[in-house]
Amino acid sequence: MRYCSTRGGVVGQGFREVLLSGYAQDGGMFMPEEIPTVPITTLRQWVALPYPALVQELCALFIPSEEIPRDQLDALLSRALAGFSVPGAVQMSQLGGGLVVLELWHGPTLAFKDLAMSCCAQLISHCLSSQRRHTTVLVGTSGDTGSSAIHSVCGLQGIDILVLFPKGGCSAVQERQMTTVLEDNVHVFAAEGSSDEIDVHLRRLFSDPGFSQQHGLLSLNSVNWARLMVQLAHFFYAYLQCHPTLDTLPLPTLEVVVPTGGAGNITAGCIAMKMGLPLKLVAMVNDNDIVRRMVQTGLFSMASKVCHTLAPAIDIQDPYNMERVFWLLSGGDSVLVRGLMEEFHSTGRVRLPDTLHRELCAVLHCDSVSDTGIVDTMRRCWEESHYLLCPHTAVAVWHHYHCPLRPGETRCCLATASPEKFQEAVLKAGLTPNIPPKIRALETMSTRFELLTKGEDWEAVLREKIKSIYRSRQTRVSTE
Repeated sequence: MRYCSTRGGVVGQGFREVLLSGYAQDGGMFMPEEIPTVPITTLRQWVALPYPALVQELCALFIPSEEIPRDQLDALLSRALAGFSVPGAVQMSQLGGGLVVLELWHGPTLAFKDLAMSCCAQLISHCLSSQRRHTTVLVGTSGDTGSSAIHSVCGLQGIDILVLFPKGGCSAVQERQMTTVLEDNVHVFAAEGSSDEIDVHLRRLFSDPGFSQQHGLLSLNSVNWARLMVQLAHFFYAYLQCHPTLDTLPLPTLEVVVPTGGAGNITAGCIAMKMGLPLKLVAMVNDNDIVRRMVQTGLFSMASKVCHTLAPAIDIQDPYNMERVFWLLSGGDSVLVRGLMEEFHSTGRVRLPDTLHRELCAVLHCDSVSDTGIVDTMRRCWEESHYLLCPHTAVAVWHHYHCPLRPGETRCCLATASPEKFQEAVLKAGLTPNIPPKIRALETMSTRFELLTKGEDWEAVLREKIKSIYRSRQTRVSTE
């Protein structure tokens, strides 16, 4: 298994090289050069597997044993998923009216990103341990990614993490989960701008090969292929839980509804389809509806500004993982992808070729939900099922309430965060939030972060911070 860039400038990379990186040096994103197919016989063997074991099986398809032996891989992934609050790390809830919700948020920061992030951190730590090497993780976040990434690497030797979040653009709990971590290897920045603006500066740093290599820059956003690799398990687990017999051919289809921001999860779903899983994918967005407009019109175009909504983790106008989707659906046409993405990043808009647009429409349905729709869905789910949704999961469940299942169809909505993290949204829905002690404790904890002001050269500030960290770590190594 080797990896290449979606833009064609990098090929033949090993898993370790891809894991310990961010964007490819040509500005593209890493993908497997070949997508493995999972035969029906293997699916039948996987039916009884708990989620962690399924993660192991899927990751083994993409990580050569000569890079990480299978026994070591299984041990690392088991350790990563051992500290979750429910057995098996995830939980399926069957509610009234055929509503099925896969809860992916039972990790330490109450978000689905804990699943892949904890696995990535263990893999990274393992790969660094055999070398006297330091890495600096760069993360831009619109919400849950930052706190999850911080928790996954907090205190780990050989790793520093810089997290940038849009000031005022996250929930209060999300922000405090990041700013209350005072470990020496954690550096948090609040930026006076949007998450999309943050990503522009991070992409520039990763695209500077000399600087990136010298300072060991690494991404734990879903820019990192390993994040998507682990997230494949969401779709395989949902499918095998909803269709456990697999005794008829052709295999039945499962519709999976995904709250979509940076499009990492929906890209993992597209890869799962390429691997042979019979899925129908629905990408649900909020008022930041670039994906919906693209699917409906073929025009991939950013709006003039990011709307702040009740579902802040998906307040994104540049869903960067769509580059991977374009690559997949175009048959790996890196020349096409490079042209599309360069035009998009220079002008903020690009029209998809008709063939690519048709392929996209064939695999992806999309709709958008307003804040009013979010609170109405949260309220209805509580009234009908006595089940509390987070606002992001409500974006997915809205589709269930407005597009009823036909006879014989099955559907699963991905629940990406706990409602405990979004008390303001719960209150707006007229419901009572449950505030556990570990969330309430955040209110009185000390905070630490640096401010990136509007008009300031964020890239220059980050470069100097990274250099300072590098000098400090080099000095420490030389004195040990």
